Amino acid sequence: MPDDLYQRYQAAHRAYESHADSCDAACTRDTPQCRAGHGLFASFARLQDAYLTRLKQRRTR
Repeated sequence: MPDDLYQRYQAAHRAYESHADSCDAACTRDTPQCRAGHGLFASFARLQDAYLTRLKQRRTR
């Protein structure tokens, strides 16, 4: 079964990329320029951090 946290992190990344591709405020792939972009990017970053933290914890056990 796929890892739920990984799936959510990847979905958040796709959502931000989709937004950046069509953003009128000129959001780029690594720099949000509008309120919606900031929210999507923050969600992606938070989920990515959680996923990477969990991977590190698994390696140290």
